[in-house]
Amino acid sequence: MRIEDTDPARHAGIEYPMEVGAPVFAPIKVLEEKDKAVNVARQNAKLEYDRIMEQAEVLMKQARALQARLDATEMVHSAKYSFNPLHGKTYHLYFDSRIGANVLIQNGPDQWSCGIPDSWTYSMAVKKLGDSTWAVVEDEEVSEAALAVR
Repeated sequence: MRIEDTDPARHAGIEYPMEVGAPVFAPIKVLEEKDKAVNVARQNAKLEYDRIMEQAEVLMKQARALQARLDATEMVHSAKYSFNPLHGKTYHLYFDSRIGANVLIQNGPDQWSCGIPDSWTYSMAVKKLGDSTWAVVEDEEVSEAALAVR
């Protein structure tokens, strides 16, 4: 016995073979396939998201370093000094409470023979870079430079 169906589009949407000679096929479990596709998409998206976040972290670190350089540059340019700073040389910034301003000098806190003046407070070590900005120098670099001079 043959089931007559005059709509050929219906044959493609039915979950079972409509004719005796039709190929055997199992219905696709759509929900399982959707779950697999979503899980694969989530894995790929997470990898891409993590990669983008790593790049963003590097950019934020660079932005913070640039902002620190700009802050140090503003502090040095507002400081009082009576010499021409050289590129690549380390200088030291002190706050003089008598005049209420920063002072830029060549001596570090451990390079004074008679001690730091009472009204001065050590702020930071800075180095003039090639682009005329000033970078804050870490304490380790200052200590190594002081040892090299001795």
